Amino acid sequence: MAPMPYASQPEQSRGRLHPEPESATRSAFQRDRDRIIHSAAFRRLEYKTQVFVYHEGDYFRTRLTHSLETAQIARSVCRVLGLDEDLAEALALAHDLGHTPFGHAGEDALDEAMRPYGGFDHNAQTLRILTKLEQRYAGFDGLNLTWETLEGVAKHNGPLLPTRDGKPLPGALTEYVARHDLELDTHPGPEAQVAALADDIAYNNHDVDDGLRAGLFPVADLRDVPLVGPIFAEIEREHPRLDESRLIHEAVRRMIGAMVEDLIAESQRRLSRAQLTSVEAVRRHGSPVIAFSEAMSAHDRALKAFLYERMYRHYKVNRMASRARRVVRELFALFLDEPECLPSEWQGRCQGRREPATARVVADYIAGMTDRYAFREHHRLFGPPES
Repeated sequence: MAPMPYASQPEQSRGRLHPEPESATRSAFQRDRDRIIHSAAFRRLEYKTQVFVYHEGDYFRTRLTHSLETAQIARSVCRVLGLDEDLAEALALAHDLGHTPFGHAGEDALDEAMRPYGGFDHNAQTLRILTKLEQRYAGFDGLNLTWETLEGVAKHNGPLLPTRDGKPLPGALTEYVARHDLELDTHPGPEAQVAALADDIAYNNHDVDDGLRAGLFPVADLRDVPLVGPIFAEIEREHPRLDESRLIHEAVRRMIGAMVEDLIAESQRRLSRAQLTSVEAVRRHGSPVIAFSEAMSAHDRALKAFLYERMYRHYKVNRMASRARRVVRELFALFLDEPECLPSEWQGRCQGRREPATARVVADYIAGMTDRYAFREHHRLFGPPES
């Protein structure tokens, strides 16, 4: 499908903070995607978890598999809508780079520890990784991605006002936009809007898959969940002797399909009604142009509510989360009091014990850990002495 007039156009990109010659073989957005894939932060996603810590089972999702699944959904939607698939893929692959080890439990613990020093936010940390912490290139820190990719990372969930939930914006955001304005008060381009909802589709449906396979809840408990229950019932009518593993896979496949089809249909309706003629018009539009229908949004909320009660608050998950929070808190406290215990390349960035700059270095170090590395580091520092 030919690009639509409201799609992001790589040849019309606003460019990079540090000017570089264009690639002879790749568009600007393809180059962004490739730089993300080759980054150290992307490789570490393999051992960062969504809900379960890495050793609970080989088939549960990690941040890496989730990012790949999100990218596949985002590309599929963009292909139908005539948007730039490469930009959407880059955003999908980058969106989780700033997550701590141990999922949201790790982030909550690090945010609490960092509260006297400006807090911690995984979206802001993603921007920090992409613009500062990845140190691979001779001429600049970060990956030097295009304005459009950084914009999509910063505000893929919508405009960012000077205060959010009564709190100022994270320092990583305000520091970067002071020298490279990402226009935080506008909506992002359509590809970023697609990537955000592709994340939602992948996250919810695959948590159903993982929750069922982990035995946190049975299929029968999903009967009354809108969209999900009818799909399971439909499959059981069509295939009455289907084993549970295939039943789960078929149901998740159909759930994703239903949500993707609804997203495409509602987005096409909104785009047709808005008659937008440029990506800048998308940014200035008063509401998102990529969205679920009202009915599907209600189904999505019902599924989230079910997962919150039956999965994220399950005692097995709570036990893992409790251990994770303890590991993060204790590592943070030790490194803040004794930065000389950090690896030598990190010590050089510190400015003394319990200083704000040192706290941010400690947060960067911990946030970059995988689950297994955080456990090992904690054991090395707090485990019983070797005999």
